[in-house]
Amino acid sequence: MSRKLEKRPVAMAFERESVVIEISAIQPLRLVSGAVKKTPKYSQIQSSIREIGIVEPPVVARDRSEKGKYLLLDGHLRLSVLQEQGWTEVTCIIATDDEAFTYNKRVSRIAIIQERNMILAAIKRGVPEERIAKVLNVNVAHVRLKKRLLEGICAETVEMLKDKHVPISTFAELKKMLPMRQIEAAQLMVAMNKYSITYAKSLLGATPQALLVDAAKPKHIEGLTDDQVALMEQESANLDREFRLVEQSYGTDHLDLVVATGYLNRLIENARVVRYLAQSFPELLAEFQKISDSNRSAA
Repeated sequence: MSRKLEKRPVAMAFERESVVIEISAIQPLRLVSGAVKKTPKYSQIQSSIREIGIVEPPVVARDRSEKGKYLLLDGHLRLSVLQEQGWTEVTCIIATDDEAFTYNKRVSRIAIIQERNMILAAIKRGVPEERIAKVLNVNVAHVRLKKRLLEGICAETVEMLKDKHVPISTFAELKKMLPMRQIEAAQLMVAMNKYSITYAKSLLGATPQALLVDAAKPKHIEGLTDDQVALMEQESANLDREFRLVEQSYGTDHLDLVVATGYLNRLIENARVVRYLAQSFPELLAEFQKISDSNRSAA
């Protein structure tokens, strides 16, 4: 005999209507440090809000312990900028659950390839490059550089780096390699979680002449002789082989770290715990968040 499945209402993750809230009634769950306020991303948010206002409303949850107060789940940088610019209230999205997860722990900073795709989409819709540059707080030349970011980069490399935070200058080094070597270099970057221009230059220096785009042009690395470059290529090949061997056991070794930090992650995903730590032990909370962020970056 078949049994009818009981129909249960699906719980809403958000309240149906957004709400205008006094900024003084919103309790942040983490601190925005002075160092963060000096970053290019913070400057972009400042410029964007100054030019076009709030595009993505902050997400808050009602504080169950104090009526009329709210816990800030996502939008800490935006709220900080609003306060600096003299805003006294902001339209917010109200989350119905403050325990299941903390929004700012699930939202990642936009990667450069994603930003490039957004720029191309905006240009396709007819937004002038000058307007995009003003919103991003950069000059027009920088926007045009982002447009050409992936010229000379093979599709496989783009796929591996599409959600990584790779400097523009690193792509310039990758463009000097043939697709096969680009893929190898990208694999090493992802495995090592290193995308700096310095690391990219070292990979280029260790690339055999035959795997360079301009193979006929002698490779020159400032401060190194031809013999030293040849030795560097040989050592790099040995290192690649050793790396492949270590990679086979990496998963098991990394599991220990995941288990050790799992409980810590669950703690700081609890809004009440985060609020208590933010009010009583902000230094301890900052260290916990560093450990959690580091663990997610390595995953």
